[in-house]
Amino acid sequence: MRTLIEIGPERFGELAALHRAYKDEIGEDAHAQADMESLNAALAAGRIRFFGCDENGTLVGCCSVCVTYSTFNYAAAGVFEDFYILPEFRHTGIARALTAFAYKKSAVSSLMVGSAECDVEMYSAIGFSAPLGKLLAYVPAENGE
Repeated sequence: MRTLIEIGPERFGELAALHRAYKDEIGEDAHAQADMESLNAALAAGRIRFFGCDENGTLVGCCSVCVTYSTFNYAAAGVFEDFYILPEFRHTGIARALTAFAYKKSAVSSLMVGSAECDVEMYSAIGFSAPLGKLLAYVPAENGE
């Protein structure tokens, strides 16, 4: 049986396994233990919300939403991240359903996602249709300049 759920700290081990699978798939290094502890603390404190798809007791997909305020529509908005569906469960409708579920449960007026160019088509297919330019991240120089 397939069920969409909000993922709480009690299922953090399963969530961490999905994160590892995602990092492996895109060729990035695994998270450090301290990073996962920080993520677990943020989840427990409600600073980030995770949503998932449970298939017969196994977590097979996830995404997260962090709520912020956006002047795009002058209301609460969500930053959508951590989106991953196990390969054997892709193309079954989970992605679209999970995105809609996360939007509804997080009670935001819009969701924003930063996307690699290769994923724009996929995000468009699941409902992300209003381009907002390019999302860039500020990372200070290591030497303090």
